[in-house]
Formats: sequence, C-alpha cells, structure tokens
Amino acid sequence: MEEKEKKNKKQKHQHPNDQTTKSAASDFSFKPCSEVKGLRFGGQFIVKSFTIRRARPLELLKLLDFPPLLNKSNTNKLPFPSTTAFLPTNFTILAHHAWHTLTLGLGTKKSKVLLFVFESETMKLAVDRIWPPETPLGEVNKKLIRGLTGCEMARFKFRKGCITFYVYAARGVGTTGFSCGDDLRTILQSVVALKDFLDHTAMLAMPNQRSLSYCPPVAMAH
Repeated sequence: MEEKEKKNKKQKHQHPNDQTTKSAASDFSFKPCSEVKGLRFGGQFIVKSFTIRRARPLELLKLLDFPPLLNKSNTNKLPFPSTTAFLPTNFTILAHHAWHTLTLGLGTKKSKVLLFVFESETMKLAVDRIWPPETPLGEVNKKLIRGLTGCEMARFKFRKGCITFYVYAARGVGTTGFSCGDDLRTILQSVVALKDFLDHTAMLAMPNQRSLSYCPPVAMAH
C-alpha cells in the first residue's frame, strides 16, 4: 500500500509540460505563451518579491559548467548566442537565507534560474530590448512569458538542489520546427549533467566576474 502511494506521488510531480532531454530530442512541445506553464511558488508568496537579473554570456557558461572552447566553429563567438538567462540577484540570494532563518527553517531557500532559448539571435535581441534587465519573480509569468505576444514556447523544468532551472524555448506562432534545436538540446543536457547545488551563495561572485577566460566553478568553492 505504501509503495503504491509513493508511486502515485512521483507521478503527480511529473507534469506533462516538464519535458526531459529524451522527449526534447525528438519533438519540442510548443504551446501559445498564454497556455504554457509559468513559474510556481506554492505557498511561499514572499518569494514573488525577490528579484532576478539578466545574466552576462560568461555567467551562463559558468553556471552550466560549459567552457566556451567547445564552440569550435567560431572561436570569436560565445556559445548560445540566442539564449537569454536570468539569475537571482545578490538581494535575492541573501533574502532567501534570511527568510529561511526567520521562519526557523520553514521558508524556502530554493532560488530560480530562467533560460530563454529563442529561435534566432535576431529574436533574442528584439526581446532583450523590451524585457527589463531586472524584475521580481512575481512579474515573470505576466511580463516575460504571457507578455511575449505572437510567440509560442516549450517549457522544461529541472530541480538541482537549491536551484530550480526553468528553460523556455521560444519561436514565432506558426513556425515549423526550431532552428536553434541543437543549442536547446545542449543546454538541456548541460543542466541535467549538473550536480545539485547545495549552497547558491557562490553565485554572489558572478557579478564581479572580470576575466574573459573560462574558470571552472570548482575554483569558486569555499
């Protein structure tokens, strides 16, 4: 009886739109932006006021543990040129720890990371011009996802310890296929390969990144 209940719980957490790299490799399930699932907060409403910021290209590579040297086709261009990422701000990281302490361990310490893979670099640049560089998590569903009119998205969600990754592939309505499918598959595989983040305070060092050379995340460990 207990085994049956555990099995039902596992099935309950497997949302239809929480796709895996296996399903993504053959068919991306795109839906209109008005129908695609957004961020989930559960009962932790205070988290909606926590902010995320647009990441620099090198910060994305460091987060994915993906050295730019792997992009052999063009050494002057970083990988994933059509991808926009949003990371927790310093305030959010510190606020999560404060909230967890004030609630005697009941408040969540889990942060959210968003990756938007667009069908082209042109589309990414156009969207970057209208999206704010920093926004509260509570505004993401309305302004970033629902607000992207004329587009459809495919959603992927991965829990990696204290960080939950939301990956969205975006293309124009009526478009067949996904021109940046290889980049999307590589990003999904990179996220799957990541080890669980036990403590995301190491991300506080990311805004201070000055070097243009790749530095493995291990070097950031304290």
